[in-house]
Amino acid sequence: MEDPLHNDKLARRWRLFGLVLAVLVYAYIVVPSLVVIPISFGGAGADLSFPPKTFSLQLYEELFTTATWMQPVLQSVKIAAIVCVLVTAVAVPAAYALVRYEFAGKRFVMMLMMSPVLVPVIVLALGMYLYFSRLGSTGTTLALVLGHSVYVIPFVIVTVAAGVRQLDPAIEFAAMMVGAPRRTVFFRVVLPQLVPSVIAGALFAFLISFDEVVIAWFLSSAQTTTLPVRMYSSIHWGVSPVIAAVSTLLTVLSFLVCLVSVALQPNAAPATEGNLPVNDPHGAPA
Repeated sequence: MEDPLHNDKLARRWRLFGLVLAVLVYAYIVVPSLVVIPISFGGAGADLSFPPKTFSLQLYEELFTTATWMQPVLQSVKIAAIVCVLVTAVAVPAAYALVRYEFAGKRFVMMLMMSPVLVPVIVLALGMYLYFSRLGSTGTTLALVLGHSVYVIPFVIVTVAAGVRQLDPAIEFAAMMVGAPRRTVFFRVVLPQLVPSVIAGALFAFLISFDEVVIAWFLSSAQTTTLPVRMYSSIHWGVSPVIAAVSTLLTVLSFLVCLVSVALQPNAAPATEGNLPVNDPHGAPA
């Protein structure tokens, strides 16, 4: 007969081992990113050494006062903001339709919407480059916005779809029972409940577009260079200490977006369709 006390001790040891292993893996991933933070406070004439020999804000001053860095920063912010609005406007109704409705070819549509994640980004970037070259729009802001939108939209759909699954279909059913049309149900009932998921998806869209380098490398020009492309060029042609300050700001931005996304996660358990005595709000069997 097995000893419950022995099994409990063994389970605690495995949990402790899993915790230690997870901490070591996270430390291996995160620590190299954190090393650049103290390096970014070195002097403008210093090299990228750790620990820094001096501490100052000269690298940040050079970043915000030099046109060769500020122009790509503003370009990245502009593109990311447009992509954020465009993708959110498309992904929210798409995610709602994919979760709530059943229609012919639904699996194909889902696969098509998620295909940018499945295809290697270098292949996606090359295809976009060839396509926009035929249209004569390579190197324009429009090409960058469309290219980033195609790449970002699956991430927003997944985020918003998770929020839609948390909603109680009985509320939508009740609204339709009192005569509310589907458009009113979506904008007055569904959308207010999806605000946290929509904000989280929009933040992810902004961050992914702002950090994206491969597609931007293929589609940008000297006039439309984004910040990641500028960073890559700086490393490729000669490492500038300013890149440490840029990396620190990107790390802080990513951390803040993750914090906001976690704070916006709904705590409610997924709604069950067993609450509906008849069909769901769109006619599909419960």
